[in-house]
Amino acid sequence: MIKQDLIQRVVERTGLPRTKAEAAVDAIFEAMKNALGNSDRIELRGFGVFTVKPRKTGVGRNPRTGAEVTITPGKAVRFKPGKELHLLD
Repeated sequence: MIKQDLIQRVVERTGLPRTKAEAAVDAIFEAMKNALGNSDRIELRGFGVFTVKPRKTGVGRNPRTGAEVTITPGKAVRFKPGKELHLLD
């Protein structure tokens, strides 16, 4: 499923015009990006939790040359599914 599929589902379920449905989906994604950018936790009951976790510094290897490469620390978004998604297994 891609973003356009989500917009189409909003249109079908709510009867909103496509432009308003697209604006709504964009607003939700923008709010989520901003929250994760601030390292905030996003909890969607019944769906799951998005969190930002730090990534460790490490040493990797360049596959072509075999030379060691330092991997800088960073942040990664993690998703933990809620109970209702676990029932889909």
